[in-house]
Amino acid sequence: MTVKIPQITNEDAEGLIGFIKSTVESAGCKGVVVGLSGGVDSATVTKLCADAIGAENVLNVFMPSRVTPVEDYKTTSELSTLWGTEYKVVDVQPAVDALAAVLLSGRETPLERGNISARCRMIVLYNLAKKRNYLVVGTSNQSELMMGYFTKFGDGACDMTPMANLYKTEVRQLARIIGVPEPIIAKPPSAGLWEGQTDESEMGIRYEDLDGILYDLEQDRSDSQIAVDTGLPIEEIDRIRRQVKSMEHKRLPAIRPRDF
Repeated sequence: MTVKIPQITNEDAEGLIGFIKSTVESAGCKGVVVGLSGGVDSATVTKLCADAIGAENVLNVFMPSRVTPVEDYKTTSELSTLWGTEYKVVDVQPAVDALAAVLLSGRETPLERGNISARCRMIVLYNLAKKRNYLVVGTSNQSELMMGYFTKFGDGACDMTPMANLYKTEVRQLARIIGVPEPIIAKPPSAGLWEGQTDESEMGIRYEDLDGILYDLEQDRSDSQIAVDTGLPIEEIDRIRRQVKSMEHKRLPAIRPRDF
């Protein structure tokens, strides 16, 4: 693959730390809430926030469900202890079960129940943020946002989103710069919404390949040129382009009439 996505630098990390600090100050808030899952995205955001406003002003919330791997309990607790953030566990399974009993018909897909889980988790984060005058910090990256790989009003809901301009492969670079433990960086990405779920298997493409396509799309390159740059089939380029286009509604504010 010949796509050359810019390398992340110490200056980039410092810029994001400054962004978080100034955003919290401008909002007149006392701190931030970050949902901590044990993956690289939430770990990186947590460390950025701790560096920006002090770990004592960062509340990490781990929100397991029935399908959450046991090791995630240990991983999230250890990360919070490592960086000195406040740590809270809120089991979302009772809320998910209650909503599923009302909403699901018995023909639901794993994605449908997964979306309910994601939205229950965001209720938890905003409830805690409101009580403390904190901001909810999102953990989505640019790869997920462009692909629509998030639950609208679930993990896609937040007050600020520091990594929205970083592809997944860039997040890994940033994580190493700021000191996220290597086992977290190397962990297969997963939203943890159902047993065995991983990002790459669900999207049908590795992040290394996906990010090359997405970067070239943003450079307004043609499908044929992207195929040359990435070494991937042009059919795959077309699939990703169509996916990015179809998910635009998830990235934009609610559409409103233009003539009023």
